Amino acid sequence: MSEHRQLIIIGGGLAGHAAALSARHNGYGGRITILAEESSIPYERPPLSKAVLQGKKDPAELAFQPNGDYSGDEITVLTNARAQEVDVRERRIKVSNGDTLAFDDLLIATGARPITLESPGFDLDGVHYLRTIEDARQIQGDLESAESVVVIGAGFIGSEAAASARTLGKSVTLVDMADAPMSAAFHPDIASVCAAIHEDQGVELRMNAKVTELRGSGRVQQAVLDDGSTIDCDMVIVGVGVHPNVELFEGSGVEIDNGILTDEYCRTSVPGVYAAGDVANWWHPELKQRLRVEHFDNAGSQGTYVGQVIAGAAEEPFAPVPYFWSDQYDTNIQYAGVASDDSEVIIRGKPEERSITAFYLDNGAICAAVTINNAREFRSCRRLVAARAEIDPDTLRDPETDIRKLSRDYR
Repeated sequence: MSEHRQLIIIGGGLAGHAAALSARHNGYGGRITILAEESSIPYERPPLSKAVLQGKKDPAELAFQPNGDYSGDEITVLTNARAQEVDVRERRIKVSNGDTLAFDDLLIATGARPITLESPGFDLDGVHYLRTIEDARQIQGDLESAESVVVIGAGFIGSEAAASARTLGKSVTLVDMADAPMSAAFHPDIASVCAAIHEDQGVELRMNAKVTELRGSGRVQQAVLDDGSTIDCDMVIVGVGVHPNVELFEGSGVEIDNGILTDEYCRTSVPGVYAAGDVANWWHPELKQRLRVEHFDNAGSQGTYVGQVIAGAAEEPFAPVPYFWSDQYDTNIQYAGVASDDSEVIIRGKPEERSITAFYLDNGAICAAVTINNAREFRSCRRLVAARAEIDPDTLRDPETDIRKLSRDYR
């Protein structure tokens, strides 16, 4: 590929990092520049809600590249560099440092940002959102002196933050409008196991509840719920979801709908412009639907893939089995596939021991699978999901069925 081309990647997260390396290693001979809005070189985010909050890992250890050095691959990373304006027709980007950069190829890897709550009191000190290294540092600092923590939102980030705070010995109350933690991701019977795991650890669950107000004199001291009850607290962590960062491209000619729209090759509606990671709403050719996946594994694999596309080295469309995981306390949760609200759910294992494998069936075919504290079966489950295997539900449910042996027919 021409050495005179210029690839600009907007976004210093995993998708941008993976795409830059992949493009270079697959023959992209032009200049590659990553615009990273944060002051940090691209780094790993999953430990922020777990090992970093618990003080087990220094944020300085999270960089993807040793010492943050991309020079061996002739990749330039500009930190504290925010794209302010993008003209996809003139192929130019105005950067916050005053520079204007030209590009031939552009990857939108702007990720997503936490949804912020605007109810009274959410501007008090001690109220936190978790997305960046700096966010994690501030939360960790507050956790050192806090005794009582309220976590709003019981999805992935909220559940992991609650688990980390409780692991540190804090009094933790987890509040969500749903029936149970992880309800947005899992069937109620699976989410109930997640609820039991938190309760086993001493977390107070306030489900089907909403925080309507935070109170305090300069700093948060109390959360008020919609039933009028109150919870005294020293700090609040909010994790109620994210918005894809698309504002930079509104009116640009790049199509937007719940993210940046792409085809199965991660190409946007503008030639030479691509999208990957949390911001990309891409067409999955096998599932025949659009997906926007906000998880680490997808950002890495999609970034790697789009780098191949940009370098002219990709032949097949991007059609993975979506995958995510979560670690909470000593519990490992893994999920593969895409399920619908109408999917039949088969659960095997021992919910009372917080160890299960669950299968989602779509018209008799396995479309998704979940393991909780049963990682030994997960690889086999993922293979069955990829094959959309049709197996009798009673066979799946039977505790005597060897799932690993069963999956060998679907290699």
